[in-house]
Amino acid sequence: MDQRPPAEQRPPAPRQLPGHIAAALAGSGGATDSAGQPWAGRSLAGEDAKIHNFEDDDGTADAGYLAAVDALRSAAGDEAAVVASLATARVFVPIVARLAEESDHGTHADPLHGDKQADMALVTLKAPDGRTALPVFTSATALEAWHPQARPVAVYAARAALSAVAEGAELLVLDPGSEYTFVVRRPAVWALAQQQEWRPSYADPELARAMAEATAGYPPVRRVELEPGGGVASSTAGGAVVPGGGPGPELRVVLYLTDGLDAAGVQAVVSGLNAEWSRNAVFAERVDSIEVKLLRAAE
Repeated sequence: MDQRPPAEQRPPAPRQLPGHIAAALAGSGGATDSAGQPWAGRSLAGEDAKIHNFEDDDGTADAGYLAAVDALRSAAGDEAAVVASLATARVFVPIVARLAEESDHGTHADPLHGDKQADMALVTLKAPDGRTALPVFTSATALEAWHPQARPVAVYAARAALSAVAEGAELLVLDPGSEYTFVVRRPAVWALAQQQEWRPSYADPELARAMAEATAGYPPVRRVELEPGGGVASSTAGGAVVPGGGPGPELRVVLYLTDGLDAAGVQAVVSGLNAEWSRNAVFAERVDSIEVKLLRAAE
């Protein structure tokens, strides 16, 4: 799913959440549904079987999200508008029964045998690059088609983003296995979790200034430009290209270098700038993954 560049061309995955994100997570109740109930360890019986607080929900996709995706697919909108539509959208998070069976050696998980005890477990996916992703669905029908045995838990997308952060997931994957899948990358997941506006890194002037300022100590760099990376685009099941919703790399950094640098000189510039950028708080929070393109500066 993710065809990111080598590690030296992307920011390292942060080990600790920024303080304001950790505070938002701690104050929100963490990985719970819209009723405030944790998914992990929930029984399938009695009051614990209640799955959401959307009593009149008909299970269809949010109209605002569908409109934003239609605009993106027709190139009339952008992926920032799709993420913005999720701020008030209800989505479904899949949870599955995790059966336990008593034995002489204690309780152990056994997916092949029924038991009177069953807990609900939140489903996560592992992306090809090793990152954890939380699948969410815009409709109950889409979730059922993906996993007929999964139970749909209706939550606001912001709550799903918070739960993704709590689970260590860096991606939200909307409607996997459907006709069109939209991936919300890590910076957008964080923004959604905090209920803040998200601006793509390739269209972020503050980020552009910070990255340009980092080149001050590198005379061979004449200019820096930011543009959408090769991983921004996605595609439908039928092969139609959509200008957004891809897993990354979402940022292409174009470095215009003076002529005459040998391979070692170029490598020193790129490695040094990667180190400078990774120490910048704006870069660490707003950039998911990058690719670097080198061009000769016009004299």
